[in-house]
Amino acid sequence: MTHPLKVLLGTLSALALAQGAAASELRERAQELFSPLPSTIPALNDNMITEEKIDLGKALFFDPRMSASGVFSCNSCHNLATGGDDNMETSIGHAWQKGPRNSPTVLNAVFNEAQFWDGRAADLAEQAKGPVQAGVEMANTPDNVVATLMSMPQYIDWFTASFPGEENPVSFDNFAKAIEAYEATLITPAPFDAFLNGDEAALNEDQKTGLALFMDKGCSSCHNGINLGGNGYYPFGLIEKPGADVLPPDDRGRFAVTETADDSYVFRAAPLRNIDQTAPYFHSGKVWDLKVAVQIMGTSQLGEEINDAEADQIVAFLGALTGKMPDVTYPVLPAETLKTPRPTGEVK
Repeated sequence: MTHPLKVLLGTLSALALAQGAAASELRERAQELFSPLPSTIPALNDNMITEEKIDLGKALFFDPRMSASGVFSCNSCHNLATGGDDNMETSIGHAWQKGPRNSPTVLNAVFNEAQFWDGRAADLAEQAKGPVQAGVEMANTPDNVVATLMSMPQYIDWFTASFPGEENPVSFDNFAKAIEAYEATLITPAPFDAFLNGDEAALNEDQKTGLALFMDKGCSSCHNGINLGGNGYYPFGLIEKPGADVLPPDDRGRFAVTETADDSYVFRAAPLRNIDQTAPYFHSGKVWDLKVAVQIMGTSQLGEEINDAEADQIVAFLGALTGKMPDVTYPVLPAETLKTPRPTGEVK
């Protein structure tokens, strides 16, 4: 007669093997849809990354003098201490104007197919030029940015070291390329990356169940790839349009870029890395609860009623996308000179 302890141990062993097989199958499914973050900084198109360029871009990212008022920097709306965004419905810019859309996170943004909610910028260098010139954001001009940089000898030295051999290294294009190089370093490896790379213990059971639901419900049809989004354009309200409180009727999304009727209320799929750090949600910034956002996406995009238990498990999985921040030390910026343009515009 077999000893009861041996029976128990055999049962537990069989259960462990079954769980291991299930985890391996889940990981293999996930690997077909998602990619882990690379272990090195990705290469950029027409912009070789160097330590000098990264350091320059970091200074520019944090320098409020790149705005006309001298108040707003890139970090104002893409705060690296709060998930790479500003955690506001829509950002506040020049003269305390309220912007039209929620600020996307800058973390891992280098992996997005295009930048901004409507994809109007092809890469981070092009994106960096937009807010600087937008009247509702930094309200500056390329000429004034260059004049400001040229007024500080330290910046001239940094640009010369970052763009060696160029006749005029201090330019608006190089300003944008330096910021792009710095932002390319803002990569946050997460437990989900470890899972994709073979560590099946990197996710707990709720997160694994949430991952399975995320794929089975169809969330991964739009939120896939390395950033779980950021790589496609979709109508918001594919199945059922949300109310005007979530989808403001005056923001027609990608239509403003293409002027094509089919692009009305079409937006780039939001990248989901660090999503539990970047409330509020959607381009309108009207939803503060990630669970509610998941359920809205279920009804509006998938025609699926995601119940509370399922939503909780999907949110648990999304938590596994929150990664380790790179070390960020606030830079010491060059001092102004008498030639530095004075701040302009209302800042009251």
